[in-house]
Formats: sequence, structure tokens, C-alpha cells
Amino acid sequence: MKILVLGSGAREHAIITALLREGLTGEPRHEVTAAPGNAGIAADVPVVALDANDPDAVTNYAIAHSIELVVIGPEAPLVAGVADALRTRGIPVFGPGKAAAALEGSKTFAKRIMDEAGVPTGRAVRAGTLAEAESALDEFGAPYVVKADGLAAGKGVLVTSDRDAALAHSTYWLQHGSVLIEEFLDGQEVSLFLLSDGHNVLPLSPAQDFKRLSDGDAGPNTGGMGAYSPLPWLDTQFGSEQAFVDEIIETVALPTVRQLAAEDTPFIGLLYCGLILTDAGIRVIEFNARFGDPETQVVLPRLITPLSGLLLAAALGELGTVARPEFSTDVAVTVVLASENYPETPLVGRPIAGLDAASAVPGVTIAHAATRLDGDTFVATGGRVLSVVAVGSDFTDARARAYDALGQISLEGGQFRTDIAARVAN
Repeated sequence: MKILVLGSGAREHAIITALLREGLTGEPRHEVTAAPGNAGIAADVPVVALDANDPDAVTNYAIAHSIELVVIGPEAPLVAGVADALRTRGIPVFGPGKAAAALEGSKTFAKRIMDEAGVPTGRAVRAGTLAEAESALDEFGAPYVVKADGLAAGKGVLVTSDRDAALAHSTYWLQHGSVLIEEFLDGQEVSLFLLSDGHNVLPLSPAQDFKRLSDGDAGPNTGGMGAYSPLPWLDTQFGSEQAFVDEIIETVALPTVRQLAAEDTPFIGLLYCGLILTDAGIRVIEFNARFGDPETQVVLPRLITPLSGLLLAAALGELGTVARPEFSTDVAVTVVLASENYPETPLVGRPIAGLDAASAVPGVTIAHAATRLDGDTFVATGGRVLSVVAVGSDFTDARARAYDALGQISLEGGQFRTDIAARVAN
């Protein structure tokens, strides 16, 4: 199958790695192209200098090159309506149209859909002025939760006990639109991906990511500094992972997908459920309309069922005929290597060394997030530079492999957490 993957980050690299892996297990090898990709992706598949956010450019390229499936990685092309343009021309695409992508593009829209569908979530107030934000902050009290209403590249959420900091965050994002002030929810967080064809859903395996910059969940929020999958503690709390997943399907995913379908905005693609397990039950923190990063890097390496078939079935509205995806009993851990000064203005342009040695560690793959080639040398071009992914028989094994690989990599000023998945290691 000729597949075009849109995006340039570690999430897209992980998707491409999973698609290419099918060719190693007896399945036909796909012709995968990435647009625009990055230096690490370019080492694996052809990349094209295509504006992934331009519906006409993407559609014209897909037609000219007989693309059989387009997989949209990041949120920006979804909100720009790239999927709509492709579907209008009859090209199968994994990713929701612009109207349904508002589930991520507008937190106010997402809250309304959840309310209409009866999905359990925290209370929230939309604020369009600083006075409204201040009133809502005082209504909910500390800890304060402030979220940018629109897309914010993982940097729009602030959770703090400092009222002045909450007001400052509100002030900044009000310049770009409205904000949501939400009640604080306490508990373990879970990320669950569900494939949707607009009517049916199929779950992938749960993961947990680490949003704070530093060990012990200290420091500012980031786009994610690491993740692991599966979550063994779900067995203790729910009896089994499947019981947990079944509950999310019945109380969250299907009601949401059905509500969107009833509003003539079918959701076709990846429904990312950001969940929190509170003392009062499961609550939805947020929805995303695409694979999450860095959770994708630990979910897909464990996937046994061919990814391409799942994505195509969703795109064609055929998930109702597909069995639940199967996953390996192995575990996966990913640790993100970030540039100095991330998540503020990162110091970029610095060389990266040791990638071959890191990749040689058993069970390890490297997903590139923000790299380019300068001659034969990889150079960091953004905040989150690499995801070091390790698969092992247990979390002690996987963590040892991940951190062994990280120890082989040098990036001046590079930073990473040392406690990813530590709580589940033997």
C-alpha cells in the first residue's frame, strides 16, 4: 500500500516505524512517504517538502502519486481541514475532518460535546476576559487549572497553587482567544487511544505519560517527557486492563463518537482520551484528535495486529468487522531527550552524537522529533529532540535499556527525566 504520513515529529516517526515493521513479519512492505518528515525519518523513508497544513497541496500530491492512505499525525493539519479535502476527492484518510477536530482545537467545544453525551468530566468555565478568568479562579479555588481554549502545542495548560501565576497564564492566552478555568482533579492519569470510523471504536493499549519537565513531577508542563505501557496497576484497581478499557468505551468513547455523528460531524481517526482516576470515578481531562506524543512511542511497539489494516479500516468505515487489536506481553518505556532551556526558548543547532551506539542497545529504537542533518552530523532543531524507546520483558529491563541508550547519546545541555516508569519497575 502507498501511504503518506503527514508530520515531522517523533510521533510520526513511531507510526512510520510500526508501518515498516509489518514488512519484517511476512506482510507486504508498504511504500511509505513522509511530509515534511525530519532527518531521522528521512533515514527510513522518502520525505517530501510539502506543507502538511495546506489541504490543496496535500490532496494534489496524493492524487499525483496514487496514495492509497493518508495518515495525519499532528493536530494542525486536522484543524486546517486537510482530511476534508482528501475525503472530497475519495482518498482514504486517517484523521477527522475540521468540524470533528474541534474536539481538540477548541476545549469549549469538547466540553459541550461531553456535556451533551453525558461523559464524566470536571467542571469548567470559559473566560473571555481577565475579569471572567479571575472570577472563575476564585470560584474553583486552588490548585488552579487554566487551559488555553485553542491549540497550544502542549504548553497551554497550567496547574498551580499560585493565583498570580494562574492570572499571568490567563492573561497571556487571552491575547490569543479564550481560556477555560477548570476544577482541579486529583489522581493517576491514563492515556487511552481509540480508533474510530465515525460509528465504531477499537481500543489500543493504555499508557501513562509524564508531562512535567523534571523528576518527581517538578517543573513546568511540557509536551511530554516520557511514557510507558501497559499499566500494571490497572489490574489492581479494575480487575484487568480490559475491564478498564471496556468502561472507557461505554462511558466515554462511544457516547462521544455517537454525539459527533448525531451532529453530522463524524469522527474518523484517533480519539485520544486523556483520563484521570479520581476518588469519585474516572473523569476526562481532555480529548485530542490524533495520536499522542510520547505515548505513541510506547503503544505501537507492542502492537501485534498490523497497524496499516487498522488505519485503513477506520478510514473506510469498516472497524465493525475488525477484531480488537492484539498486543505483546512485552512492556515499553520511552524517555525524551530535550534541548537546554526547554520548554522555554530552547537552545538549538547543537550536534547530537552517539546515536548509532544508542540504537545498538538491544530492544532500543530512536524516534526523532526535531533533528536535521549537517553533513553527516545530526543537529537538534527544537525543544524535544529525540524519544529513546525501549522494549523489554519487564519494566526493570526496559528502563535499563532506555537509560543505557541515553547514556550513549551526547547533546550539549540536553536534559531528560531519570524516573520514567520507575514506580512500576520491579
